[in-house]
Amino acid sequence: MVIGGGAAGFFSAINVAVNFPESKVIILEKSNKLLSKVKVSGGGRCNVTHHCFEINELIRNYPRGGKELRQVFSQFSVQDTIDWFLKRGVKLKTEPDGRMFPESNSSETIINCFLSEVQRLDISVNINEEVLSIEYEKSGRLNVKTSRQSYMADAVICSIGGHNQLKNYDFLKKCGHNIDELIPSLFTLNLPQSHIRELMGLSVKNGTVKVIGTKHQYTGPVLITHWGLSGPAVLKLSAFAANDFFKLNYQAGISVNWTGTFNEEQLKEELSHQLGSKALIVNTPLFEMPKRLWEYLILRSDISLSKPWIELGKKQLNKLAQVLCNDIYDMHGKTTFKEEFVTSGGINLKEVNFKTMESKLIPGLFFCGEVLNIDGITGGFNFQNAWSTAWIAAKNALN
Repeated sequence: MVIGGGAAGFFSAINVAVNFPESKVIILEKSNKLLSKVKVSGGGRCNVTHHCFEINELIRNYPRGGKELRQVFSQFSVQDTIDWFLKRGVKLKTEPDGRMFPESNSSETIINCFLSEVQRLDISVNINEEVLSIEYEKSGRLNVKTSRQSYMADAVICSIGGHNQLKNYDFLKKCGHNIDELIPSLFTLNLPQSHIRELMGLSVKNGTVKVIGTKHQYTGPVLITHWGLSGPAVLKLSAFAANDFFKLNYQAGISVNWTGTFNEEQLKEELSHQLGSKALIVNTPLFEMPKRLWEYLILRSDISLSKPWIELGKKQLNKLAQVLCNDIYDMHGKTTFKEEFVTSGGINLKEVNFKTMESKLIPGLFFCGEVLNIDGITGGFNFQNAWSTAWIAAKNALN
């Protein structure tokens, strides 16, 4: 039995049927939707994995679970993922930022691959069937009770994904498993009181975003939205600082260095090179900054838009340097991506044997994907966790 009709569920079911041809495999999905995250991932293109073949480098992209994933990825790697799909006629391509997508640029390619494999291997898929309990029998088999009937299974693979409500894990808690606190990861920072939201759609290639009062800061593309701030640097920050944000109730001071890595002294030096110029400051954006953002930051520095560089005093130069590298905002709340919701939290990792993905508490019960307290940043890392843990569970399920 495979519980959950998402990425990890389909991948584990297919691989069980390949590894154990005599087995009967059933996928149980409590909703009427299959592979919903696969469909919406990467803007409907499906970000299958990331072009990162060095395990030490790969595990750095997981705020939680990196240590455990070291031995997982040594069993089923990014290259193994690429080869698995290629063997089934799906070629992946790499984008400049390392994200990997099907060459078709459509998530339907991945969905169709899974559905055709399920049909070929005679795997049953039951929708609108919710699992209510799993009980270990003296015979060594597992009794799976659902909203419709009971099944006796030799093995159960649980791949229900990540959820924000504890009730979704009730049947696992009844088995004795502990669920680590469910906290949102991957979200944008809401700045409801800031006029910067009027610049929505503008971005910088290299900004540094920091949560004031913590050690968390990340550098990369920063996007201004109608909510506040987003983009890769912000999403990475939200994932690694998820627990701190939760404790702060999503009320925090946020510092943005719009230049990336320049400090205040370096900026003063850089800006001083312009001081002999008669050009208007507003007409000479620096650091590849969009003109409207540059104008906004000049006004935040209390500098007139009609002032030329040659008239810029030391005090104003210092203020401009300070605003460029330490622009402070008040964060009030967050915005999560409902379709691509990622949680920090889930099955406690100490309760799982990562060589086999089997529960240490219930023999024959296996876990894979986001049901575990493992989450990655954006870029294909959550799917890679799903493929690798599912492959290991499938390899060991009926041994």
